[in-house]
Amino acid sequence: MIQVTIDTQPRAYEALIENGLLASAGQELRKRSGDRESVFVVTVPPVQRKWGKKLLASLVAAGFRTKLIAMPDGEPYKKLATVEKLAEQLTRLGAARDALFVAFGGGVAGDVTGLLASLYMRGVDVVQIPTTVLAQVDASIGGKTGVNLRTGKNLLGTFHQPLAVLIDPVVLSTLPEREFQAGLYEALKCGVIGRPELFEKMAKANAKALRREHTELEWIIAEAVKFKAGIVSADERESGLRRVLNFGHTIGHSLEAESGYHRFLHGEAVAWGMIAETSIAVATGRCSAHTADRITSTVLAAGRLPKVNAHPRDIVRLLRSDKKVKGGLVHFVLPRTVGEVEIANDVPEKVVIEAVRELRRISQ
Repeated sequence: MIQVTIDTQPRAYEALIENGLLASAGQELRKRSGDRESVFVVTVPPVQRKWGKKLLASLVAAGFRTKLIAMPDGEPYKKLATVEKLAEQLTRLGAARDALFVAFGGGVAGDVTGLLASLYMRGVDVVQIPTTVLAQVDASIGGKTGVNLRTGKNLLGTFHQPLAVLIDPVVLSTLPEREFQAGLYEALKCGVIGRPELFEKMAKANAKALRREHTELEWIIAEAVKFKAGIVSADERESGLRRVLNFGHTIGHSLEAESGYHRFLHGEAVAWGMIAETSIAVATGRCSAHTADRITSTVLAAGRLPKVNAHPRDIVRLLRSDKKVKGGLVHFVLPRTVGEVEIANDVPEKVVIEAVRELRRISQ
């Protein structure tokens, strides 16, 4: 088992990574939860059907009284109304302040359940058991929670660190191909911003074959988790260093919002965002054309992406309402080379417009 420590306040916690870990999830939670009896698992129907029995059996064997609550699946349900409905269900089920919540699903389930845990009775403990690549390499690590507004992504949220993160790569075997591929872009992001050996490994890998390469996939997940854990431990509240993790997200979030969260999976929007922000880095003299070609070709080689039909000026308008705007300035994470990025707030609007136009050309 690979154990990665995330050193945050008020306590450090661990991300555990192992093929087959779901079967011993109850045992691992018992080690960390003391004599608590009640566990409330929040999940989505596809995960419940495929993996719910295995998790529940593990929790019951560890002596937990377990209740499972299903929330609707998908980005359109990542909203405050979902949090309210879940909270009402929990009160009816008798969830008290000593309850333990378990987020069992992808990034949406993790973000919603994390926010719910931070608010319910002014805060209860939560454990993240992510079931998508994206959630395993990124969303479950670091305590960010949030829901979307019509005007932008993750505009309502909190920092609420989990009690633990349990990562079982085996559950990825039942992911649809598109979701598996979308998650790989978040791992690739870590390679570009500070883990060049991870980038090189993924540049050489066959994305489709990774589903069957369990040892290699476990290594990729662990490397991404280790990188993010180091960043979060140094900057828990995103006051400085942690902002580099937003590479690809500034434009990516706007692409999601412009399409009403229906056209792109999150990782796909981030993939286009990485390409656009790399193009911006070249246009502003921060990145060589050779480096940009390597980043862009590696992103595109991971699989087919949905077309970008957004009007460039609509993206610019949405950028202004993004939570990464500070002092009225849009902040971009721009690569200088593979493994090194910088944060810039001086990007001319015409450069952003041209970068989005380029996405439209590439995607047709």
